[in-house]
Amino acid sequence: MEVKGKLAIVGGAINKGSFTESAYDQEVSNNLNFFEKGILKRIIVESRLGAASRIEIIPTASQIPDIVGEEYVKAFSFLDAKNVGVLHIATRTDANDPEVVERLRAADVVFFTGGDQLRLTSIIGGTAFHKLLLDKYQNEEFLYAGTSAGAAAASENMIYQGSSSEAMLKGEVKMTGGLGLIPNVIIDTHFVERGRIGRLFQAVVGNPWVLGVGLGEDTGLLIKNNKKLEAIGSGLVILVDGNAIKDTNLTTVALGEPISINHLVTHVISMYDTYDLESRDLEIHNSQYTRIGNFVADNDD
Repeated sequence: MEVKGKLAIVGGAINKGSFTESAYDQEVSNNLNFFEKGILKRIIVESRLGAASRIEIIPTASQIPDIVGEEYVKAFSFLDAKNVGVLHIATRTDANDPEVVERLRAADVVFFTGGDQLRLTSIIGGTAFHKLLLDKYQNEEFLYAGTSAGAAAASENMIYQGSSSEAMLKGEVKMTGGLGLIPNVIIDTHFVERGRIGRLFQAVVGNPWVLGVGLGEDTGLLIKNNKKLEAIGSGLVILVDGNAIKDTNLTTVALGEPISINHLVTHVISMYDTYDLESRDLEIHNSQYTRIGNFVADNDD
């Protein structure tokens, strides 16, 4: 069945919010960085009704939800999106509350903030809110957006723990179930900045069919129909494809021992590049080569 919804998953992390610059109101154009102006704007553009879309900010993952929620309302308002609210879900009882569920039913976009993805999934997973979220994503022109924890939780399985320095030691990367919007991917965030490449390597070698997605800060992916990935934002996305793995010692070494992998394929993509999850084909938007018939010409020629 074709998925009608869209995903916008972002690697920029915020627990306390990213809108704390001085003179924010007076100098908006100077203080909003590319993430707010670029990716948040793209979310509005991709939504069902544009700036008129009903957007619900969900700061469940954050330890300071009141501050984070209101800062996103403020940021969206600067981009002319005025129909924005904060939906506080702090307990599983909240996530089963009929009024909360009805607000989700009326929403065109949900935006899950950063924080702790395990907190997010443990509160929302399996509730009436979660079930409606999946249904809307499958069957409506609906946009799920998430940054950091909100992005990591979007897939069927998610990384919730694992240090960068020890990520290639067997058993050091901890995984659990996510919200289940998109299958066959595993998402990590703050990827370039925190050197988390080893976490995806270990996640992928254990199940080579899964595509590892590492989102840098100020960067994300727009995913349509759970098939087509487009890089958005100013940074880099790293894709780790285990389909061509030839050999590994994963099952023969003890817990805590280093893992070896032969022939793990990685891609680095940036804004407007696209990747097809079914064919595993990558298209570089601004390629230095131009194909003319059966010939490939260098763009400098």
